[in-house]
Amino acid sequence: MADTMETPENRLKRLHMRSWRRGMKEMDLILGHFADDQLAALSADDLNLYERMLGENDQDLYLWVTARIGQDTQAARDPAAAMFAPLLDRIAAHAGERFATDR
Repeated sequence: MADTMETPENRLKRLHMRSWRRGMKEMDLILGHFADDQLAALSADDLNLYERMLGENDQDLYLWVTARIGQDTQAARDPAAAMFAPLLDRIAAHAGERFATDR
């Protein structure tokens, strides 16, 4: 969790950087573009959840997000992802819109 003395602006910058520098290019593109377009609009609770989600393994995050885009209901219901479900749905919807317009 962020330092209590961190300004909201610095927190957004830090989370934005963590979104673009994941270590797995696919997640850089999914979370980086999400951060560009949506991060500043998230509520404080959603930002806290997003920050927790960024601590998850990229391979798991990739599966959780892409399962929602592709309607893979079994993978989308992974119990490990349950706490992040509304946020993952939002990220998947954003990615799905981006991919649809890139074709």
